[in-house]
Amino acid sequence: MERPIGIFDSGVGGISIARAIRAELPSENLIYVADQAFSPYGSQSKDVIEDRAETVSQFLSNQNCKAIVVACNTATVNSIDILRSKFKIPVIGVEPGIKPAVMQSKAGIIGVLATEQTLNSHSFRQLQERFSDQAKIVVQACPRFVELVEEGDLNSPETFKVVERYVMPLLDKGADQIVLGCTHYPFLKPVIEYVLQDRADIIDTALPVAAQVKRKLSELNLLNPQDDPGSFNVWSSNTSDNISGSVSLLLGHEVTVSVIPHL
Repeated sequence: MERPIGIFDSGVGGISIARAIRAELPSENLIYVADQAFSPYGSQSKDVIEDRAETVSQFLSNQNCKAIVVACNTATVNSIDILRSKFKIPVIGVEPGIKPAVMQSKAGIIGVLATEQTLNSHSFRQLQERFSDQAKIVVQACPRFVELVEEGDLNSPETFKVVERYVMPLLDKGADQIVLGCTHYPFLKPVIEYVLQDRADIIDTALPVAAQVKRKLSELNLLNPQDDPGSFNVWSSNTSDNISGSVSLLLGHEVTVSVIPHL
């Protein structure tokens, strides 16, 4: 089945999920949409997030995608149920990896880094309550992280200061597992690891999401039987001078980003 897999986020953060899918399914054709005209989703209202998720998903459906990956924690918690009710193709979302963090924690204290929208969502509160009897879950909103990744500012002195400001309160509360609750955050993982100094492990959900995509496509007999490397097309809802550079930086090779008019 040579139809592409559609992936979207408000910006370039979901590239972390796209990279994992590419590694897991190298022959699949991928279409990635950065909805930069409404980035970041973490600062938008629930109604706006739902509307944008549906609009971008419709664009991907129109591209004959065989599955849609909501490569954004904020969009997932606010819109995944609506998307699954409106589209007949599989819709796969992401959620903070609290379950594996709880299973690995020795201290019984889990730290979660995420956007305000994710932390305030009903879905996250339900996830938190599901494991509240197994571990103490402490959270930290990180409004600057998305901005740093979008700008490609991954290891400047300012980035180190921002990461320290968000991570240290979780360590001070005794967390020995740090959950990256936004798909932008894995690109700051080297700096987060430096700040942690082996005092806590990092839980990233990109690999489990890629594995779930493979399972779902396999169950539905939708995997691409071809052995050739799949294509990877990147689109944006906004004209931006730096998005091609940002995506190329995060992917590690040159990419040209096309603009979707009137999305």
